[in-house]
Parts: sequence; C-alpha cells; structure tokens
Amino acid sequence: MANALTKAREETERPSLIAVRTHIGFGSPHKQDTAAAHGEPLGVEEVRLTKEGMDWPVSPAFHIPEVALEHFQLAVARGSAAQEEWESRFQAFTHEFPDLAGEFQRVIDRQLPNDWGAGLPAFAPADGPMATRVASGKMIEILGSRLPEMLGGSADLGPSTHTNIDGAGNFEPENWAGRNMHFGIRENAMGAILNGMALHSGLIPYGGTFFVFSDYMRPPMRLAAMNALPVIYIFTHDSIGMGEDGPTHQPVEQLIGLRSIPGMVVLRPADANETVAAWRVAIVRKQGPVALVLTRQSLPVLDLNLYPAISAGVPLGGYILADSPASGRPDIILIATGSEVHLALEGREQLAAGGVYARVVSMPSTNLFAAQSDVYRERTLPADIPILVIEAGSPMGWQSFVGPRVVVIGIDTFGSSAPGPVVMEHYGFTAENVCRQAHRLLDKSKEEAPCASESPQTMEGLI
Repeated sequence: MANALTKAREETERPSLIAVRTHIGFGSPHKQDTAAAHGEPLGVEEVRLTKEGMDWPVSPAFHIPEVALEHFQLAVARGSAAQEEWESRFQAFTHEFPDLAGEFQRVIDRQLPNDWGAGLPAFAPADGPMATRVASGKMIEILGSRLPEMLGGSADLGPSTHTNIDGAGNFEPENWAGRNMHFGIRENAMGAILNGMALHSGLIPYGGTFFVFSDYMRPPMRLAAMNALPVIYIFTHDSIGMGEDGPTHQPVEQLIGLRSIPGMVVLRPADANETVAAWRVAIVRKQGPVALVLTRQSLPVLDLNLYPAISAGVPLGGYILADSPASGRPDIILIATGSEVHLALEGREQLAAGGVYARVVSMPSTNLFAAQSDVYRERTLPADIPILVIEAGSPMGWQSFVGPRVVVIGIDTFGSSAPGPVVMEHYGFTAENVCRQAHRLLDKSKEEAPCASESPQTMEGLI
C-alpha cells in the first residue's frame, strides 16, 4: 500500500486509482468474509481467537503498543506548538487591524451584526405580482451585502433559483474571496459541502435547487438535522403550479417528507413579505437546518397595512392573517400555506357573501407552529371550529396535526403537464372550490352555497 501511494504521488499527468482488496472481519477464524462480521459483534470468544491468530495481546482488552503511543503523542506537542503560533499571529493581526480582527471573531462566534436586520424590504401590492423565489433573491442581495459570511449558490440552477449575490464573485481557485459557489449538477454533493461549511463555523452556507430535487439531497440534509447544522436550503418551483415540466418536476410528497425530518424547519411563505420574514428566521437560527420553499409563479403581494401580523406571525409558524368580524367567532377556519394563502383569502370573501365567516390562518411552518404554546395554538385554532386546509401537496399529516374536524384540499396523485394556472384549477385549487368545500364541511349542500362560478380551463390537449 505504501508503495502504491508513493507511485501515485509521483504521477503528475493523470489521476491514479488504487484498488484495495479487503476481507470483512479480517482475522476472525469463524466470521471473516461473512455477513455476520458486518451486522453483529464478534463476541468475546471470537475476539480472543482473532487476537491469538494475529499474535496480538489478549489482555488488556484495548492494547496500544508503546511505539504507536509514542508516535501519536508527538501530535500533542506538534499541535500545541501550532496553536501557540496561530494565537501569536492572531494577536499581532489584532493589534495591526483591530476592526478586521473583531469582524473575524464575530463570524467565528456566529454572532450577527447589531444592525443586520434593519430596514429590510417591506413590499407593497404595487411591487407585485412577484414570485417568492424572486423576493428571496432580493433578500439574498441585501443580506449578502450586510453579512460577508454568507456563502452559497446553486446546483447549476442559479438563474432559476435566484441564489447568486451580484458583484460577490465566484468562489474558484483564481478567486478564493468569491462568495458564489457553482456546485454543478450534483445536489447530493452540494448538501455535503454545505454541511462541511457549517461544521467549519464562521459561515452562513446556503444552497438552492428545484424543490423536487430535494430528494437527491436527503442523506446530507438528514445529517445536517442530526448534527443541528445551520444550513439554509432554497427550494424553488415548489408545487404543481410550476406547470409544463409536468409530474417529474412537480413536487407533491416533498413537503410532508421534509417536515417529518426531526430538527428541520420548513418555511413555505405566501408572498414577498412572508419571504422577508422567513429569511429572518433562517438567518437567526443557529441550531438545525432551514428549508425555504418558494414559488416559480408570481403571487400578489399582501398589503402590510391590511395584514400587519405578517412580520410577527411568520416566526410563530402559523398566525391569524384575516379574521371574521369582531362581533363573533368564525364559522370555519381556512389554513393555507404558500401560494394557496391567496386562494384562502378569495374563498373567505365568497363565503362572507353568503353569510359564512371564515378565519384565514397562514401556516408557513408547521414545525414552528407545533413548537408554540398550547395556549397560542388553541387561540389560533380553537378545537371546536371546523378546519379546511388548502395546500398543493400531499394531504398526509394534516388530520393528525389539526384534529379530526378537518378537510384537506390537497393532491394525492402526481401532477400533470400544462400551464401552471390550468394545472392548479384542474386539481381543485380555486377560490370557488375552497368556498364549495367549506360549505360541505359545514353540512350545507352545494346548491345552498353561494360560491362564485368560474369558467373552467380545459386540460384537453395540454396533458
């Protein structure tokens, strides 16, 4: 092996591949080259026989030869010397460049500047319609200018995921100061690299791709959650609303899948202003990853004058966006996430025209909402009021989350290929259907439900 490594290092023109042939459970007289050596302990007696066969001391149980111990102990002195040298150099650097040294210490300690969140955008309806991926891109531009420790990019989808920081340069051998990373078409590797960046400390790493491709990143994402690493994932094209790319690119089961990962916070904002608030959550979170799930299609911008609860509500995971008249309790609660929040608001208006008063609860993060107090959750979702959930994804999990009196407008199949609005209408994501399903939940017949009629768009010839 040593000879092979030496020869490989001498090769300068071509890469080298060293094939090492091994035996699982090497030296075990009864378990070498068997599955037992992989899936179960050798056992006391087999360990004894293995040691004897390899001429290794049986006692003590964990024997370290003196020559090996002496060699490893050299690392202690070598490491201490290197640490002392580094500290001496850093002290000199601090004396000469106190501001830079303070900034370095700040990022290593994962402390944010005091003013990092001041003056973040407050979008108005006149700024829209705007896809939440576009709003996220605007936030990355602003945060990137304030937080030099932000470093990230995309798995070959930068223009679509809006993950580049303009003017920050590309991270490459010719420019180690670049902050835009080009991970290539390899989401799994991107996730692993982001984990390494987070483990190093001093960086705020983020990576983007289409939401459906989060499947390729599951192993490193799961490891990020296990290790409570503050990695930010940006997933765009978040539903069947992405349109013509069809079922292979339209995520259906990914939302419930990511929400089920312990320690993962998933945020699916409803508009540009919820996206700003979602980025605030992602930046301040120091223990565990955050996934921002964003739209391809443009959405209306919610008026902060009409919906002032947005900034404070998003960090709570779910909040009352619009309520019934102050004179009484709502007849029904409409829970929605992401782009479907706007359908809930439209459905609320149609219901009100027929004398049914609905509360709209925006639920950008079920993970964060579940972490709130029982009092807050009961106040937001009283147990005795029926609930209609609207989400363009698998309905699995909602019943257990919000109780038995719930109906879900969701998707229990894969999507279809057609323009986004056509696909959404085909699967029942319309204000009319929200109104109709609400009346059915309230035990009123369709004929009694004064829901606005719509001219259905046909899927014929588009699927």
